Amino acid sequence: MKIIIKNKSELPIYEQIEEQMKTQILDGTIKEDEQLPSIRQLARDLKISVITTTRAYNDLAEEGFIISVAGKGYFVSPRNNELLKERMLFEMEEGLEKAVTSGRNAGLSDVEIIEALKKFMEG
Repeated sequence: MKIIIKNKSELPIYEQIEEQMKTQILDGTIKEDEQLPSIRQLARDLKISVITTTRAYNDLAEEGFIISVAGKGYFVSPRNNELLKERMLFEMEEGLEKAVTSGRNAGLSDVEIIEALKKFMEG
């Protein structure tokens, strides 16, 4: 598992961790039933607060990506790719809805909004 924290990102650190872990779980980089680093170990490795890693793990567990096993730690949930993809699709749609609304409020045309999305995807 590789997590890269970007200080200049608009996303809070816990969300950066969540997004990267979700991606790695969905693409198979982090395998089903694989044990994850402890909350304290991940915080030490990333040089961040234990509170931040706790938030990321709790959110991932709530969304069904990982499970907590008492006394043993956190593990990647058995795969239910359709459910996980559906959740991520929902999150993406919410983000796109907000982006389109913001673009229209700024007076952008649909073509300009689509061009902005294409640039974002390329960069």
